[in-house]
Amino acid sequence: MSLSGTLDFTALSQMGGLRIISLENNSFSGPIPEFNRLGSLKGLYLSMNQYSGEIPPGYFTEMTSIRKIWFDGNKFTGEIPYSIAELPNLVELHLEDNEFSGTIPAIGQRSLNSVNLSYNNLTGEIPPGLAKFDAASFEGNPGLCGAKFGKMCDKVKPQTPNSNENSSKKNLRIEYFVMGVTILILGLMIVGICILRKRKKHNSETIGIMENNLEGSVGLTICNISKPEAIPGQNGFGTGQKTLMSRNKKLDVDLVLLNNSKGVFRLSDVMRASAEVLGNGMLGSSYKATMSNRMIVVVKRLKELTLVDKNGFESEMMRLGRLNHPNILTPLACHYRKEEKLLIYDYIPGGSLLHVLHGDQGRRHAELKWYVRLKIIKEIAQGLGYLHTELADLQLPHGNLKSSNILLKPNFHPLIVDFGLQHMINTHHVANALAAYKSPESVKTHQVSHKSDIYCLGIIILEVLTGKFPSQYVNSGKGGTDLVQWVKSATHEQREVELLDPDITGSSKYIGEMKKLLHIAVNCTDSDPGARLEIKEVISSIENIQGGDEKSIPMFSSFGDGYDDAASTLTDSSYLSIAVEPKINNNEQAQRNNDSFEFRVS
Repeated sequence: MSLSGTLDFTALSQMGGLRIISLENNSFSGPIPEFNRLGSLKGLYLSMNQYSGEIPPGYFTEMTSIRKIWFDGNKFTGEIPYSIAELPNLVELHLEDNEFSGTIPAIGQRSLNSVNLSYNNLTGEIPPGLAKFDAASFEGNPGLCGAKFGKMCDKVKPQTPNSNENSSKKNLRIEYFVMGVTILILGLMIVGICILRKRKKHNSETIGIMENNLEGSVGLTICNISKPEAIPGQNGFGTGQKTLMSRNKKLDVDLVLLNNSKGVFRLSDVMRASAEVLGNGMLGSSYKATMSNRMIVVVKRLKELTLVDKNGFESEMMRLGRLNHPNILTPLACHYRKEEKLLIYDYIPGGSLLHVLHGDQGRRHAELKWYVRLKIIKEIAQGLGYLHTELADLQLPHGNLKSSNILLKPNFHPLIVDFGLQHMINTHHVANALAAYKSPESVKTHQVSHKSDIYCLGIIILEVLTGKFPSQYVNSGKGGTDLVQWVKSATHEQREVELLDPDITGSSKYIGEMKKLLHIAVNCTDSDPGARLEIKEVISSIENIQGGDEKSIPMFSSFGDGYDDAASTLTDSSYLSIAVEPKINNNEQAQRNNDSFEFRVS
């Protein structure tokens, strides 16, 4: 985006729950604004703007809650503020690609786990507290010295009075020059702002959206989208598919409708909608958007689909949009930008399987009886079988099958989402982003196949049967339960009943059937992909298991949103964002942290 201008800090200071601000990838310029008036901020993201000048040394003194500072890609000068070193909770500090000079202050908080000061004009030694970070975090600063850079730090030579005098005169000339340039730039900025304001009145829309998270924190969304106008005669891609193209060729704003089940709508309709952040995952973020006609959709912003161009992306999305199965949720529309891709889906009010199993301990969770869980597993398998038939040419027909990508309708009817994307994802990102890459064959040989999807299905079956959160969902490897090893050991010792969720073992009538399903899951998660069942065999085996009276499955209205993973996404414009930590019992908060319940859009 290219937003500029000034922010109303009087209004922002009245938003007591505001915790995160993100203005990334815009054209804001001038000195750093008074964000330090917002003492409760936990994250401040100003990356890729045009902010310049020195940051006052004590700027961060009152910002004791700040945890993440991302100022990279600006034009800040002067020394790094010493007050950064006094922040007690700092976790991430990114100041790369600026013009900071002088020595690095004594930064070294134990909480720091991400630092990048590269490509500035810093000099001297690196503080001992930053020695744990590799040289790449400081490259592009020729004046830095020490063992990390293979050169000793020279002692400063005392200057003679004559050299001091010459230096003072030189500095004075530089100051006059900088002052003149600054006045000129300010004048040009004022003229530019006036011109931009006039243009915005005619052909752009600015959106500001306030949202409440589960704990009352507030986020603010700011974006600028030029109005797309339909061009007569631009109907194509088959029935119900239409391209809405902007007459502004530079912006090239369009929306491809993949089916007309929800009618025709524009990107501008979506961007004007009231929005609620649903979740954030390794591929992006997702939003619930309520348009002016009361139509509700979920918009997913995907940044890592970089292996396809516009034509390739739209072709793949149209293929996915043509899929038709009762347990598959296909996209309604898509939008391509080089920096991001948008996928728009129908909104499903029942939440995700992950949320119902681990996050919702109320009435909806209580309804997860044996026959309900069996129904969910059976229909997930049927949906995956359909994908393996229709997308058989793909290395991974799904690729990211896990409980956060299973949405449940109010009657517990499961819908599989976020499938068929693996071959479009950045190769450097795909292994961390997709669940199939947690399979043993991927970990050992970096190979994946249809059987990797079967492995993921086995994990879901174990998760549903045991009620435990799988460690396979946690990228850090810390937290959750290694269900595969746990179940393998117990079944070998014939202790299967101990594995089952107590919520479904109240009656012994179906214990034998539960054990059968457990053994199917064990086969699906075999370390040898060749030994795993084919998807047709899995479906056939599950359909032979008895579950009880499915007529008694309740039909509820919404019990919470659970688009937790967000291969999801509404993506890159400029947004202020929010963080949400859902309620989780049984010490599983830490286990869920890696599944990205911090919601951020940038």
